[in-house]
Amino acid sequence: MLQNQGREMMIVTSGAVAFGKQRLRHEILLSQSVRQALHSGQNQLKDMSVPVLEARACAAAGQSGLMALYEAMFTQYSTCTAQVLVTNLDFHDDQKRQNLNSTLQELLRMNIVPIINTNDAVVPPPEPNSDLQGVISIKDNDSLAARLAVEMKADLLIALSDVEGLYDSPPGSDDAKLIDIFYPGDQQSITYGAKSRVGLGGMEAKVKAALWALQGGTSVVIANGTHPKVTGHVITDIVEGKKVGTFFSEVKPAGPTVEQQTEMARNSGRTLAALHPDQRGAIICHLADLLVEKKEEILAANKTDMDLAANAGQLSSALLNRLSLSPAKLNSLAIGLRQIAVASQDSVGRVLRRTRVAHNLELEQITVPIGVLLVIFEARPDCLPQVSALAIASGNALLAKGGKEAANTNRVLHELTQEALDIHGVKEAVQLVSTREEVEDLCRLDKMIDLIIPRGSSQLVRNIQRAAKSIPVLGHSEGICHVYVDSEAAIDKVIKIVRDSKCDYPAACNAMETLLMHRDILRTTLFDQIIDMLRTERVKIHAGPRFASYLTFSPSEVKSLRTEYGDLECCIEVVDSMQEAIDHIHRYGSSHTDVIVTENEDTAEQFLQQLDSACVFWNASSRFADGYRFGLGAEVGISTARIHARGPVGLEGLLTTKWVLRGDGHTAADFSEHGTLKYLHENLPVTQPQPRQMVAQRED
Repeated sequence: MLQNQGREMMIVTSGAVAFGKQRLRHEILLSQSVRQALHSGQNQLKDMSVPVLEARACAAAGQSGLMALYEAMFTQYSTCTAQVLVTNLDFHDDQKRQNLNSTLQELLRMNIVPIINTNDAVVPPPEPNSDLQGVISIKDNDSLAARLAVEMKADLLIALSDVEGLYDSPPGSDDAKLIDIFYPGDQQSITYGAKSRVGLGGMEAKVKAALWALQGGTSVVIANGTHPKVTGHVITDIVEGKKVGTFFSEVKPAGPTVEQQTEMARNSGRTLAALHPDQRGAIICHLADLLVEKKEEILAANKTDMDLAANAGQLSSALLNRLSLSPAKLNSLAIGLRQIAVASQDSVGRVLRRTRVAHNLELEQITVPIGVLLVIFEARPDCLPQVSALAIASGNALLAKGGKEAANTNRVLHELTQEALDIHGVKEAVQLVSTREEVEDLCRLDKMIDLIIPRGSSQLVRNIQRAAKSIPVLGHSEGICHVYVDSEAAIDKVIKIVRDSKCDYPAACNAMETLLMHRDILRTTLFDQIIDMLRTERVKIHAGPRFASYLTFSPSEVKSLRTEYGDLECCIEVVDSMQEAIDHIHRYGSSHTDVIVTENEDTAEQFLQQLDSACVFWNASSRFADGYRFGLGAEVGISTARIHARGPVGLEGLLTTKWVLRGDGHTAADFSEHGTLKYLHENLPVTQPQPRQMVAQRED
């Protein structure tokens, strides 16, 4: 594939000895069986044995088979190959080295892939410690590849192994960690294991060859090439810059890697979870105070981001609105954070269930943090203090990845968050990922991250859901919210609810995108007032297929009934009944938030019960699907998932449970058929938290 893209490719390969050994063993067994059958009879065949085969002879016999295999494979893709056999002497002799260079350059010029191997039929055994004056000696394919890469001034050397890359200790050991980026100064921190089950070298030989090539100006990656169905197109992934295997770099960045940040967050998060609820609440209140006290600093950084975004001209008006902060937004954030501080008093460690299993044996189910949260958000800097406060209240560590559009604002908000955390020594519990980590790379940290929460466009959420194969994702990919106006709806309520649902904050995920109207409303005063109000608010209307069929001159017909506009646009469609409205929403909606406006209580109750969405409202704006308005203080997002948390996810959605059993020397045998104890399974009373007074604040 890369060859056909116009890249110059070379392959260093082994296999001639293995090919030859298989071929010679077959020939020897065949010749022995013929001779013994002629002279000794069939009864002697079982005594045949294969003599030890000399490696050089195997190489000589196997070269043709190895090349035949490559030739057959590459021919399928109309790619020509050529075999080049080399020895150490070809690099030590200047004339031979120039000839080799010239040959390879000519093959590459003709778009031919050179397949290079040591000439094992004549090469002497490798001598230990035979590197001379900084020049690597050819002992195996790793050293050969490194020498060729430097000789040919290659841009990239990919060394394929039977493990994922370089580990800090033998891959099979318990605490072994894959090293994403390796620096020459880190050699002392590596403990090497046994050599590979194939080949002459091992990981130590690969690292030595990689460092030598790196010093010669060639980038190096060590990756797994043995399981293409598992690892994907490992070679093309590396060339595309994806984080695969171990990348060797001479320049070490100043800050910690994202893996180190996650480790710091987890360790500090455990200390955070162990704090007294009053201490966690104090941290959140201090952060709320800082948002007000440092308002000018925050707004100055936000203005820088807004100016950069405006000059770049790449953000829509909806995204620019999300990026913008104001004194009112900061005050609203501070109020929401104080609500979270109140809610945090009885969140972690709350007993949900208590059972007396037997005498002096009590079982409790209690709330605990989930662990490490990864929250990925785009141009929404207000998201950072919100999710930080929720993570602190629930005792979770947080890894926050903000959009580059809000880099300056996020930096200031993160500094304030860490300042607040530092009052109780848990500064590292909230980390801001500011490196250029791809979302796909972050989703690989399945052993370090427990839950991913995306906040952004539907495309961002879908990308994360695809990439996070082993980490749960909490969120929704789209916010296609409907308002259904029934035939028995009150005019004043309809106008208020439709205006607020669409026009209050069109970029929000809980804004109305489709207005469903009962057929009987058409050509009525109510219909005219709805249309006049939308026009006054400058809402662009798209007609659904049925709505368009009723009109002589209709607005532009909608391209898709499953569209999230995120702006002052909406679709209008007509239905014959409440049941048809439910069917339409189930077919085209996103299970986010849907509304019915009607004065008929029976119709409303059927709608509320039958509609399968995270939030279903009667005579209320879709904009109420919000953590503030629900009294949650803030939300990490709105989930349309069927398990765990659903709807606006606040503090409760960031907790899980564990079981605690307190006994007095009990064993399972005590309750067996011949045991002395019997199960009681008596439910004990649980102290319920006192209801808290919450004041919901609008974002404006």
